Amino acid sequence: MRTTRVVVAAVVIAVVVSAPRAEQARGGKYIDKSTFFEMESVSDPQMSPDGTTVLFSRGFVDIMKDQSASNLWVIGVDGTRLRQLTDGTWNDASPVWSPDGKRIAFFSNRSGSTQLHVMWADTREMSQLTRVERAPGGVRWSPDSSQIAFTAFLPDDTPVLPVRLPPVPRGAQLARGAVVVDRPSWASDGSGPTVKGFTHVFTVDATVGGTPRQVTTGAFSHNGPSWSADGKTMFVSGIRKPDAEYLRGDSEIYAINLDTLAVTTLTDRAGPDSGPQASPDGRWVAYTGYDQQNFTSHLASLFIMDPAGGRKRTWAGALPSSPSNVEWAPDGSGVFYSMQEAGEENTYFVAADLGVPPRKMTTGAHVLTSVSMANNGMAAAIRGNVTSPGALVSFPMSKPSAMTVLVDVNKDVLGDRVIAPVEEIWATSSDGLRVQGWLMKPANFDPAKKYPMVLWIHGGPWSMYSVNWNWAYQNFAANGYAVLWTNPRGSTGYGQDFVNGIQHSYPGKDYDDLMASVDAAVAKGWIDSSNLFVCGGSGGGVLTAWIVGHTDRFRAAVSMRPVINWHSFVGTTDGTSWYHQFRKYPWEDPMEYALRSPLHYVGNVTTPTMVMTGEADLRTPMAQSEEYYRALKVLRKADTLLVRMPDEFHGWRRPSHQLLQQLYLMAWFEKYRTPGSKAAVPAFDK
Repeated sequence: MRTTRVVVAAVVIAVVVSAPRAEQARGGKYIDKSTFFEMESVSDPQMSPDGTTVLFSRGFVDIMKDQSASNLWVIGVDGTRLRQLTDGTWNDASPVWSPDGKRIAFFSNRSGSTQLHVMWADTREMSQLTRVERAPGGVRWSPDSSQIAFTAFLPDDTPVLPVRLPPVPRGAQLARGAVVVDRPSWASDGSGPTVKGFTHVFTVDATVGGTPRQVTTGAFSHNGPSWSADGKTMFVSGIRKPDAEYLRGDSEIYAINLDTLAVTTLTDRAGPDSGPQASPDGRWVAYTGYDQQNFTSHLASLFIMDPAGGRKRTWAGALPSSPSNVEWAPDGSGVFYSMQEAGEENTYFVAADLGVPPRKMTTGAHVLTSVSMANNGMAAAIRGNVTSPGALVSFPMSKPSAMTVLVDVNKDVLGDRVIAPVEEIWATSSDGLRVQGWLMKPANFDPAKKYPMVLWIHGGPWSMYSVNWNWAYQNFAANGYAVLWTNPRGSTGYGQDFVNGIQHSYPGKDYDDLMASVDAAVAKGWIDSSNLFVCGGSGGGVLTAWIVGHTDRFRAAVSMRPVINWHSFVGTTDGTSWYHQFRKYPWEDPMEYALRSPLHYVGNVTTPTMVMTGEADLRTPMAQSEEYYRALKVLRKADTLLVRMPDEFHGWRRPSHQLLQQLYLMAWFEKYRTPGSKAAVPAFDK
């Protein structure tokens, strides 16, 4: 199977000029482009209720269809009896054990569309429980394992403005009818144009399947279902208020009586409350949210209340980032949650007892995600770091230091490859703010040489670069480049004040943070300051275009999926939230939008700048990239290219397109690298 992938990969990238392989000249093996299709992934770890078995999804590239696929696997918690449960080039994902440990619910598209399936753990027999029109989500088993709750979208077919054509002859082939829109948002990146409708919660018999029972009703969307301990109540989040789409996500927690379907509102503050998690002892409901303070981006806190909505309190607040993956301890003593902080992600525990501060359970320079815990305290998770892709691990929550790697699906690909080393780097910005980053050395690093460097900027902009594995960085390092990635102000992982550093001023001082980080890297002494390059996607694409309008220190740049003109962007992206990133609307103060737009500074650009975007992108529409490309082309002051990736949304789905992004980046930078640099540090993976 892997051999087939490599052969086809060679066909896909045949448009790119080849060069002698570095390992032939250097005596080593590096992370070249062929490894991209060979890499696999593990995700969705689920510890069995008795703590003996770990269930997970194993993802791979189906190169014949140029798409990703995944199957379900299991392994003993002691690392024995690794077994494949499903096969084929389907997407079998999001497995969940039944509370009694006898069955596994999961989603699969093996029937032609994504539906809910159940497998018996002892016999591996499967049944398809749903046949709904649109893909279900949010699976939650009932406490007695008899039912499964899920969410699904229901279209609203009520005509907005009914009209009727006159009679036409039988067999007449009329054009498709008009789409009439009466909503602020009419499309969603990743899926395309959206029909009017609402997401509701359903339950279905976990054995027989059949027609699902609709639990929520009304012209409102609901999500995050959670069963009460006795199975009589369903907790959900939603906005059951008039004009919900104008309320900036002001969701509440609701309790639904499953006998009568009566709805009780449990929260009522200004600000979103979501993700209810009922405790196994029936005493509490945990949830996340924040008080609306009109920040451009809010970090959430963890809250707790009783099942009737009383005794509300902030449980864990003023956090470095929003808590995620909240899961109750089996005895109801508190919750475990994941949190990103300063480039790492670890697990924390907060007790239900009032006044007890959160406790950090796991430590390490790693990214530990998708933690799942059994009744006996054994846990499973995915752990990755800068030198190792995500692997399946297990550990007792009482002793996380005893962490064991159960499955490493990329050991066969990377075992004999040179992995580039990484060092943490801190920089002091123009106003004294300290900024964290990481600098990857070339895989064949020689301290006597000077190396080209790529500054890679994250998107969001409210997100966090981490110490997790990144194939693209390692591939650049294999080709003799250093790679710098940082968390400028606005990033998460450092608290709300750090996020607020770009409040109504993006881009702004985050540019100073990035330049200070580049200065700190150059000060190491082995970076070639005459061969600096910069790239980024989405928010990183914005900052890349901003950078080349404010400095000429980079030899070449690639702005991927950027926002170029805020004035036009806020009204054409797939949502209305970006209006709130400015003090006024664009028709009230157009200069506020212009001064934050890279287009405003395009006349300053002399750096060769490529623009690369998916043609179906609805988050940062193609017109943004076209506008910037044409301006650069008309000015004729900087070399430029526009790379349009067909049929791709904001996040590129096709593996060949994902690899082509890397190859175009490499080709553009190599085109403008100085002859002296190429001679001293030759690239091989063109």
